[in-house]
Amino acid sequence: MAVDVEKTLVLDMKMSEVFDWSDDKTIVRDALWDHYMESNGRNTDQTAAIMKPYLDMSDADVRAKAEAELK
Repeated sequence: MAVDVEKTLVLDMKMSEVFDWSDDKTIVRDALWDHYMESNGRNTDQTAAIMKPYLDMSDADVRAKAEAELK
């Protein structure tokens, strides 16, 4: 029986665990969600559409994109 390993573990880590420049205990997924909600007038549907590609990204890509958006 094969185990499906989640590809985007970075999304589920605390900001402070992923980035040496952050001391924030917020989970990366939540920090990105909050960032996009603030930038688009709290449009949940738009934020969900923006977040969807993160689920298919590698950890390295998630880390790079999150750093570009949140730093």
